[in-house]
Parts: sequence; structure tokens; C-alpha cells
Amino acid sequence: MGKEPDPDAQLVRRVQKGDLRAFEELVERYKQPLANFIYRIVGDATEAEDLAQQAFVQMYGAIRQFEPRARFSTWLFVIARNLCLNELRRRQRHPAESLEPLMHGEEGDQDRTVARGVEDRQMRRPDERVLSGELWEKAQQAINQLPENQRTALMLWIETDLSYEQIAEVLQCSLSAVKSLIHRARETLRQRLKPYLQSGEWIDRS
Repeated sequence: MGKEPDPDAQLVRRVQKGDLRAFEELVERYKQPLANFIYRIVGDATEAEDLAQQAFVQMYGAIRQFEPRARFSTWLFVIARNLCLNELRRRQRHPAESLEPLMHGEEGDQDRTVARGVEDRQMRRPDERVLSGELWEKAQQAINQLPENQRTALMLWIETDLSYEQIAEVLQCSLSAVKSLIHRARETLRQRLKPYLQSGEWIDRS
């Protein structure tokens, strides 16, 4: 059984020929999942929007060299992940610049608008208010404390339509490693959030 056709292939070919409308269609298709994914990694809504824009700029600049050996979406999220890693490295060099927004969620409602979907993709509740307010902040805090590779794998799984195989391509690791990363991340979040959901108290194990 061969690979499924890339649903973005036609748009990509049009962009490669200089069709700006096709580029706008790709941006419209991916701007929300890309911003959601980046936000989950860097933890700041304004920074996520800036990095998403950078990802689209880089994509447009390199798309003439893109060859459809991988799906366009996989390639785009590779670009986004590399930008996130660069931002995280910058923060390690200059930690004071980004600590406050990450820990205290200064963007408030904007942060919650940029990214939704912390809950298990197969166990989502119809009432999204379970992730509002303080619980949302605690969930985001728990996500921020995951190791980068677990956090990235989990967010690609939740926020995108990428398969396990495509996530493995983005992370440049094996299929079994992707499944293990996602499983460990989910178990960590479940354990971190369970006491809070049961008692209303957040247990800080950092």
C-alpha cells in the first residue's frame, strides 16, 4: 500500500510557480495549528505568533527547493521546531528575559485563545471549561516542565494531523521512540493533574 497523497501538493506546486494566493491559502490552513504548537513549546503567545510568522517566511524562501519526498506539513513543522529550539537556546543564554511570561502567563486570555487541546486527543470532554482559569494555568505549567522532546512529540500529536511516522520525521527519531515520548508525556501530565482535579490543590513536584 503506497503513501497517501499529500493534500497540500497542489498548493505547493502553485507557490513554487510564484502564486501568492496559493501561499496565502497554505498560511490560512496552517497558521492556527502552527501557532498552537509553537506556543506549547515556548509558552508565550506573542513569541509564538512571531515564530509562526518566521516559519512561514522561511517556508516561502525555501519552497522552490522543497521536494515532495515528505509531506509539506512535516517539512513546515520541522522548520517550526528548529525555530523553537533556537528560542529555547536563546533563553538559556538570557534566562531573565523570558522567565516572567512563561511562569505567570501574563498574556491571560490571549494565551488560552492561541492554544487549546491540552487534554488527551481521544478523551476530550465537550465542556472545555474544565481547562479554564487556574486549571489551564496548571496544565500549561506541567507541559512547560516536560523535557523538550516529550513536549514537542506530545504537542505535534495533539495540535496537528501528523501521523506517528510523520512526527518521527520531524523529531528525526524512530517510530518506537515517538510512541514512547508521547506515552511518557501523557503519563506525566496525568499524574501531575490528577491530584489537582481530585482535591483542588496543585502539588508542585518540580
